Amino acid sequence: GMETPRKAGIPLSVMKVLDPRQLKPDSTETERILTVLDETIVKLEITRLIPRIISSLDRYARMLGPEITRSLLEHQKLSMEMQDLLTNPGDKKSMRAAEQHLKCSLRNILRLFLANPLLYHGLKYEVWVRESPADVFIKAFMEFRDFTLERLLTTPDEEKEKIQFMKDISLRVEKNTETISALQGELAGVIQTRDEEVSSKDKTIEHLKTSMEDLTKNCKAEIQLIMKEGEKQQKEDEEASQDRCARLKQDIERLGTQFNALVLEHRASELVLRKEKCKAEKEIQKWVQKYDTDMTEKQTTYEELQAVYNEEKEQLSLLMEKHAMLLQEYTEIEEERRMLKEKEEEAAREEARRNNAATCIQAFWKGYLVRSIYKSKLKKGKGKGKGK
Repeated sequence: GMETPRKAGIPLSVMKVLDPRQLKPDSTETERILTVLDETIVKLEITRLIPRIISSLDRYARMLGPEITRSLLEHQKLSMEMQDLLTNPGDKKSMRAAEQHLKCSLRNILRLFLANPLLYHGLKYEVWVRESPADVFIKAFMEFRDFTLERLLTTPDEEKEKIQFMKDISLRVEKNTETISALQGELAGVIQTRDEEVSSKDKTIEHLKTSMEDLTKNCKAEIQLIMKEGEKQQKEDEEASQDRCARLKQDIERLGTQFNALVLEHRASELVLRKEKCKAEKEIQKWVQKYDTDMTEKQTTYEELQAVYNEEKEQLSLLMEKHAMLLQEYTEIEEERRMLKEKEEEAAREEARRNNAATCIQAFWKGYLVRSIYKSKLKKGKGKGKGK
C-alpha cells in the first residue's frame, strides 16, 4: 500500500506523520497527558449541564439518585449564598470561605458523575442546553487536545522532515511554473520577432514591387532574380522560425507532461492516504463499540458487587455493635485490673518502706552497741593505767 507514495518521492518518515494509523501513544507520559485532557473535557461538559439539571431537578431526581440529588441541592444553596455575597460584598474571609465551599461542592459533584459514566452519557443526550460561550471554550479545548496529541506523537525530526518535504514540493512547483512562464515569454518573443521580420520583408517586397514596376522594362531579369532570392530567403526564415516554434512547443508539452505526472502522483498519494484514513476511522469506531460493550458488562458486574458490598456492610454494622459492647466490657475489666495493680504496687511500696526503716533501725542499733562496747573498753584501759 506504500508503493505509490514512495514512487511519488514521499519519505517514509513523512508518511508516518501523515498516516493516522501511526498516531498511537508511545509512552506512559503521553497516555497520562491525554487521560488528563479527556477527563478535563468531560468535567467541562458536566459543569455545563449542572445549572440546567438543577433548574429541572424534580425531573431528573429519579435518574440521578439520592446522593447526587442531595449534592446538587447543597450546591444550589451554596451558589445562592455566593450570589448574595457578590451582590452585597462584606467580609473577605466569609467570601473566601464561601468560594472554598462552592469549589469543594463542585468537585464532589464531578467525582460522583465520573464514578457513574453511564449516567453522564445518558444526561448528555437527555438534557438540552442552549449554546453558550462555554461551548466555544469546550470546542477550543478539544481542538487543543487534538493539537497536543499531534505534537506529542510527532518527533522533532519528523516535523522538520515534513516541513522540508512540503518546501521541496513548493519549490519544484514554483520552479516548473517559472520555467513554463519563461518558455512562454521566449515563444512570444520569437513569434513577435518572426512577425516583425515577415512584416519587414513584406515591406521590402512591396518596395521591390514598386521598383520593379518602374524598372519592368529595363530590368525584368534582375527583378525576377531578386524576387526569387527574396522568396527563397523568406521561405528559409519561415522554416527556421517554424522549427524553432516547434521545438519550443515540444519543450512546453514535455514540461506540461512532467507537471501532470507529478499532479497524478500526488493525487495517487492523497488517495492512498484517504483510504488509510477511512480504514483507521472504521477501526476506531469498532474499538469504541467494543469499549461501550465492555463498560456495560463492567457496570453490571459493579452493580452485583455493590449489592454484595451492601449486604456485607450491614453484617459489618452488626459486628461493630457487638465489638463496641465487648470493648466496653474489656475497658471495665482493664480498669479493675489497673486498680488492683495500683493497690498491689502501693502495698509493695509500703513493704519496701518498712523494710528500709527496719534496716535503718537495725544499723543504728548495731552502731550503738559497737560504740557502747568500745567506750567500755576505753574506760577499763584508763583505770588500769592509773593503778600502776
